[in-house]
Amino acid sequence: MTVVAEPTALLTMVGHDLGTTEWTTVTQDRIALFADATGDHQWIHVDVERATAESPFGGPIAHGYLTLSMVNLFLPELLTVERFSMGVNVGLEKVRFPAPVPSGSRIRARGEVVAASEAKGGVQVTVRLTVERDLDGSGTPDAKPACVADTVSRFFP
Repeated sequence: MTVVAEPTALLTMVGHDLGTTEWTTVTQDRIALFADATGDHQWIHVDVERATAESPFGGPIAHGYLTLSMVNLFLPELLTVERFSMGVNVGLEKVRFPAPVPSGSRIRARGEVVAASEAKGGVQVTVRLTVERDLDGSGTPDAKPACVADTVSRFFP
């Protein structure tokens, strides 16, 4: 984890590799809860028998937006800003889902600071999170990531 003392320290971190988070298992229960929360009950996510029999993925997969929502879990594991009064999520610059996340597989994030600037009395930072997949439990990420998202946050002193 990278810890910075105050938001202005982010201004010098463009290009900084934030490392990786711990692995997190994406269980079928988590997928079902996400389906309930969002109303997206498409069979490739929630019908284990049908997804195993008919899906080109060989079983159920996580929603792309579930994978994206996990960046909220991962980002604080990679970067901590101390001594700030308020932090806000500004949004996302770009999001891609190159590969699915099969139910039961593990994911983690790798982070890199790709932009930082002063913004309206604070510091705005863009962190690229690459969500990696461990499909076989070996701890070695698959060649294709599950998600790549440029997250934009603003920290106020």
